Amino acid sequence: MKSPLLSLPGAVPAEGVDEGVAAHYGDLFREQRALADGTGFVDLSHRGVVTVTGDDRLSWLHLLLTQHVSDLPTGQATEALILSANGHIEHALYLVDDGTSVWAHVEPGSQEALVAYLESMKFFYRVEVADRTADTALVHLPAGSIAQAPASAVVRETPYGRDLFLPREELEAFAAQAGPAAGILAHEALRVEQHRPRLGFETDHRTIPHELGWIGTAVHLQKGCYRGQETVARVQNLGKPPRRLVFLHLDGSEVHLPPNGAEIRLADDGPDGRKIGFITTSVRHHELGPVALALVKRNVPVDARLMAEDTAAAQETVVEP
Repeated sequence: MKSPLLSLPGAVPAEGVDEGVAAHYGDLFREQRALADGTGFVDLSHRGVVTVTGDDRLSWLHLLLTQHVSDLPTGQATEALILSANGHIEHALYLVDDGTSVWAHVEPGSQEALVAYLESMKFFYRVEVADRTADTALVHLPAGSIAQAPASAVVRETPYGRDLFLPREELEAFAAQAGPAAGILAHEALRVEQHRPRLGFETDHRTIPHELGWIGTAVHLQKGCYRGQETVARVQNLGKPPRRLVFLHLDGSEVHLPPNGAEIRLADDGPDGRKIGFITTSVRHHELGPVALALVKRNVPVDARLMAEDTAAAQETVVEP
């Protein structure tokens, strides 16, 4: 879905999964600094929006999600996952309940599969599931923003800022009074700085929540049964995940960032060394320079010097070995 805000001055369209919104508006670092200072907004109107209404919505979702939501207070933000039977991550949902409906935003294009799964699990519960992407646009206001949310918006407030579920026809009017606009690249740079994983970037077909630090934030360990719980409990109580998320400081003398999927090796092993991980997201940060998130094998020493393709990298621990 193409955003009308691509008509704003300087807008450069994003590519790939974020196609439909602006990558930037002409000055990536200025946009990052604005967000870090609590000003401006990010157009995330390409993201999927799903609602669940009905008297049983919270108790029903509690059975399906990794998060404890049966008693979720109105207006309190949370996040949750849907796992496969083997405990692999299939969906990541960013939730808030407005008193009558649970609102969730999800990765662009994933809402149809999510709705299909939820519909298949309704049985006799009093719930209605709807894909609201066509009529609802997501907008992000950074932490510290004093911008007023329209009365028509459902607000999801987090430590990183506010997500507004906004009627799509109000997007342009909101942008006119909430500027300056920042592109998705600025939003991604701050996400990487904050070590926050993103489905489809930090995940692949075999990712489990422990590898990304989603235990506690998106996975509640004391709730009842849900699909994939056996794997979560087994790894938590009896073992360690096979991989771990790390934050990388990349060599700033390189012109090009190593792309997502770039292989990581131990620097001491040289270019022919075995692969020990891969880049998941690489960005240029306005203060830190080139940085990245990556998945590496759990047993990689935390002080090991790494190479991401031809780029030297120093790691910071996000998930403990």
